[in-house]
Amino acid sequence: MTEDARTPGSLPVAELRALKERLVALDVTAGARWAAAGALEAVRTAGRGGPVRDAGERAALAELLQVAAWIAFDAEQQPLSRRLHLRALQLAAGERESGPAEVEPLILAVLSMQEEHLGRPASSLRIAGSVLARGDLPGRVAAIFHVRAGRALARLGQGPRAERALRTAGELLAEGPSDRDPAWAWWFDRAELDGHAGLARAALGDPEGAAGLLHGAAYAGGDGPAYRVLFAAELARVLARGGDWHEAEAVMSGLVGAVPGIGSVRALRVMVDAVRLVGQGHRVPRPVRATARDLGHVLRGVGGVRDR
Repeated sequence: MTEDARTPGSLPVAELRALKERLVALDVTAGARWAAAGALEAVRTAGRGGPVRDAGERAALAELLQVAAWIAFDAEQQPLSRRLHLRALQLAAGERESGPAEVEPLILAVLSMQEEHLGRPASSLRIAGSVLARGDLPGRVAAIFHVRAGRALARLGQGPRAERALRTAGELLAEGPSDRDPAWAWWFDRAELDGHAGLARAALGDPEGAAGLLHGAAYAGGDGPAYRVLFAAELARVLARGGDWHEAEAVMSGLVGAVPGIGSVRALRVMVDAVRLVGQGHRVPRPVRATARDLGHVLRGVGGVRDR
């Protein structure tokens, strides 16, 4: 995906929703590598529709832009993702008397995650905190923002506060779905929570705790979205960083054959880092180095993975 997307206008609501649903389906099943071109084309198509005419079109366009922005994020097209998210946020805010669109918290959730991903945890925490301060959030939405806060706090070295935020997220998730939960929150389940909790543990310097949580998230089974291969990639990196060579080899071996079908560029770049850590390791057993070389070889065949 290139970064020349124009600010869109609007198509009829039905067409905007159809575009969005096609993008969601492609991203969930295949991932951002294959959805990125379609996302940019959808934004361009929406831009040929003229000015936004009413609140319904504004909300539908915000949802389409949010999906395109998410795909750009997972494709590691971060500047484009941010621009699309900010435009979606502007649309979602809408007229103050009608209130923000339902998608607004999702936009902010991804913006918060993007800030942490780009090494700006304080900014991530500010976004999460601003939403949690609203109060009266649906349970699953509140849980998502407690996770965002927990990840940011872990990166800031605030272990007790991070653990408290993640514990609160787990308690909210355990309450089960409610009628107030938005449809877009379907992906937030125990595997998602465990994966992010594992990444928080890794940021806090607890590789053993991180590995246990990431293993549970990576191999939970079920029909989670395609990007969740990220948790297996992060598990490989945690194990390699900690020098747990036997387990690192097992995880990397499982990833070698999967690489050609992986759509998350974020996940592929984490694998590149895991391979690098093995290469820099001391007293690494030969079979582990061989597996890392195999993984590195297939990763080199994926265009754009090494670009930063």
